[in-house]
Amino acid sequence: MTERPPGDRRAATATVVARPGIVRRLAAALRAGLYRPLAEDEDRVAYWVRHVRNGVLLTEVAAWSVVGYTFLTETPGRHHPVLLVLAGVVIVATPAVMLLPLAAMMRDSRGPSLFYAWSMLVTVVVIIGTRLDGGASSPLDGLLFLTLTYMAVAYSPHGVMTMGSLMTGSYFLFVMLPDVTTSGLFFLSILGSITMICAMASANSWAAYDRQVMLIRTQETLAATDPLTGIPNRRAFLERVTNAVHDAAWGHQTVVCLVDLDGFKAVNDAGGHAAGDAMLTAVGAALGAAVRETDTVARLGGDEFAVLADTSVSSTGEMLAERLRAAVAQVGAAQGVTASVGVAEVEPGDDVEDLMHRADAAMYRSKSGGGDRVTMLAY
Repeated sequence: MTERPPGDRRAATATVVARPGIVRRLAAALRAGLYRPLAEDEDRVAYWVRHVRNGVLLTEVAAWSVVGYTFLTETPGRHHPVLLVLAGVVIVATPAVMLLPLAAMMRDSRGPSLFYAWSMLVTVVVIIGTRLDGGASSPLDGLLFLTLTYMAVAYSPHGVMTMGSLMTGSYFLFVMLPDVTTSGLFFLSILGSITMICAMASANSWAAYDRQVMLIRTQETLAATDPLTGIPNRRAFLERVTNAVHDAAWGHQTVVCLVDLDGFKAVNDAGGHAAGDAMLTAVGAALGAAVRETDTVARLGGDEFAVLADTSVSSTGEMLAERLRAAVAQVGAAQGVTASVGVAEVEPGDDVEDLMHRADAAMYRSKSGGGDRVTMLAY
């Protein structure tokens, strides 16, 4: 048994002590919940921008309703100048939200921050209006329910609970006190209950969205993956080649290598499809081991593979193709399988179909020359 030196034990102890405390971990979890990203794609961004637009419309309608209420009802808030000023400020200022760079904001922490600031300002205005209109007896506090309903769609469960608690606490401190009434306590209990219901609705909404995103990503992965070898398929490869052609205009050097197996039919004839499938899987793995992680190895179909790789002065397309040929020769040696490799450099302005045709022509030249060789045709 090997004993750990005393110095090592002290270091291990120090590592344990240095772990964040429970308060810090809870704060980090709360922050992650409050500021989870709202959007990662254009469709989701468009959804949140529409939600902001709907919120502006909702706020405008509520403010105009307060104006009508102030003029038409016999309450302590009738013709109250402060109430009218607050409603006027909301009516004039709220549309300015649409001038913000909303599409960019929804992709980072500015999106949640906008909604939180918006809700807090609405809460302040509603609390002041309720206080001026007679306190707990005023119907203006019902606007808090409107805000909570809007929050259930816009916020994460953490956000709903935080803002609902803020509303409930503000109402108790600035509307109910010092004269606590039964009706006021009833309103608080309903506000708390609505907060819980909205938080559950928010949790269900976000869970459904997460499941949808996971399903879409799984489908996209399956659609771009060869089911036998687990490497990209023709569709995914051609998409990456298209991107490589665009990058070539900026001086990015890449090369396409087509790899066609020699002697593969004999493997199928001797061992059946299971042996052939095993060989194809082994070749896919061997090709992947012969390139960098940033390069792409794909199966185009049958016994034909393709590689898209970066090149440089010290790592040319022909050098890469030779590594690929050697990798196949090694894995297929026991069954007499080799590879004919064709190479085509990606040029700026290339048509993808023409580029693949050049690589295909080079590969067939290798095949017609006896196989187990590399051919690179001039552009």
